[in-house]
Amino acid sequence: MTTDPGADGAAPAVPAGVVRAFRDGRRGPAPPPGAGVAETVRAPGPAAVPAQRDLVLDAARTGCLLVVVLVHLLMVTVTADPGTGGPATVMVPTQQPWYWWATWILQVMPLFFVLGGHASVLSWRRHTAHGGDAAGWVRARALRLLRPAAVLWAVLALGCGAALAAGAPPELVRTVVQGMGMPLWFLAAYLACQALLPLTAGWHGRAPGATAAGLLAAVVAVDALRIGTGAAWVGLLNLVLVWPLVQQLGFLRADGWFERRRPAQLLAGGGLCFALLAGLVATGRYAPDMLANLNPATVCMVLLGVAQACLLQLAAPALGALMRTRPARLAAWAVGGRAMTVYLWHLPVIVAVAAVWFLAGGPDPQPGSAAWWAWRVPLGAVVAVVLAVVSVPLVRAERRPVALPPGDREPAAPVVVLAVLLGFLPPFLQISWWLSPVLALAGAVLTAVAVALLRRGRPAAR
Repeated sequence: MTTDPGADGAAPAVPAGVVRAFRDGRRGPAPPPGAGVAETVRAPGPAAVPAQRDLVLDAARTGCLLVVVLVHLLMVTVTADPGTGGPATVMVPTQQPWYWWATWILQVMPLFFVLGGHASVLSWRRHTAHGGDAAGWVRARALRLLRPAAVLWAVLALGCGAALAAGAPPELVRTVVQGMGMPLWFLAAYLACQALLPLTAGWHGRAPGATAAGLLAAVVAVDALRIGTGAAWVGLLNLVLVWPLVQQLGFLRADGWFERRRPAQLLAGGGLCFALLAGLVATGRYAPDMLANLNPATVCMVLLGVAQACLLQLAAPALGALMRTRPARLAAWAVGGRAMTVYLWHLPVIVAVAAVWFLAGGPDPQPGSAAWWAWRVPLGAVVAVVLAVVSVPLVRAERRPVALPPGDREPAAPVVVLAVLLGFLPPFLQISWWLSPVLALAGAVLTAVAVALLRRGRPAAR
């Protein structure tokens, strides 16, 4: 819906001076000139190490993640079925007349990949500058994604098994686990982007325009084949074309391409993309709902990604100014420091809280009524508290170092490729078949094997 939840493998940092000022009740130190975009900052703690941070990216990541949580909070409603009185689910926003155009604003997944591409290509360039190879970089990135995902897969599999053993209706279990597992598609898309990044970054370095044009042509060809044949599965090919192409926009941003454009050019580029998007929708071949154009991904996501990249650059001065305030930096640090955990677990928490809220006899106003909208506020507050509590133990898997034991070498490249494929397969199948107890079990096993392969090094050569 990793901004990239785990774009650069590190929490957004908070300057030590800001932490001390916040603690002492003083105004933090004024940032140096030009520090609104990138600053050298320190995360709080005795072992803090200076790191170059792009504070605009941190702000955008945090904002995107909060938008995703908000959208899912509005989408999940457990209410009484008018006929049976039992629990039923309703997606209230989809029933509103403004829904489809709201998705043009709230569909932030392309921006996730733009932000991820920016951070990832800089990480790759630092890695190669120090003599690192592709297998080592992909291993570290995949491990940061798959280790927290392995925990979720295991919990989903165990939960399904326990519910079925307790006599819960299989269809109910399947419905609940499908809702909880919807964010898992991101693992397949982002893992593919990370695994392909050494290749696509090389293409970009040699011929950025030709690389983007070639990927765009492939995306359009897949869309045309899907529409022409009516075979929905053909569109799944765009998973490894659309998102790497949108990631290329992040490469351009890291190169300063968007920064060198004048505001009028950025406005014109964003406006043109929205106009083309409207034209595609008007043909009737693409849904006006941008959430429907997500899986399988279509050229609509590319146009939305370009528009969002332009708008992000226009908003960069304002975001930089915002990140010079103490509350904004602390919020970015608090959310960004557990971004992958929040992304993976927010929907299971929302579903669980909504179910408990209903079963405990909480207020159940008519979905879509003024009272329903008003009760989203306390319900959201409960979700935030529960998510903050459960993230404390869960975030350990996200923050655990990826370094190998002393003296060990990186796993061989074929081992890394096998691990990536094992981690990619379950969320990819979830896109087409939806999540089921069987797939949850398969995901738990395959992801655990992938993590084990990535954690195992080779003895150093004598």
